[in-house]
Amino acid sequence: MKQITVLSENRVGALSDVCTELANVGVNIKSITAQGQGDYGIIRLVTEDVNTAKKALEKAGFKLTVSDIIVVNLNDRPGEMAKIARKLSNAGVDVECIYILGKEDDKVQVAIKPSSIEHAMRALR
Repeated sequence: MKQITVLSENRVGALSDVCTELANVGVNIKSITAQGQGDYGIIRLVTEDVNTAKKALEKAGFKLTVSDIIVVNLNDRPGEMAKIARKLSNAGVDVECIYILGKEDDKVQVAIKPSSIEHAMRALR
């Protein structure tokens, strides 16, 4: 799965602009996080149509990167994320970002952007 990271000016309306551009081309946002850091905003999102999203955002002038992420299904109970974090830590894998994609019944779907996809996949097997 892929994650789009948009770097924007940290200003009122930046998130709205990104979401509007995607809506205008019919791209549904599966998951999104946004964070302001000083003068810059970082918006991370997951869609089912990365190519259309990327083209629309680039055409609108946004600076972005597309990265691979790992999706992990966890039991929805205390300690499950700790187990995953420990496995990655023990393997020397840095977690660049992590967020929840969704929840269904007793499972939580988590997106992880590791420093190394290969090492993370090996650690989580």
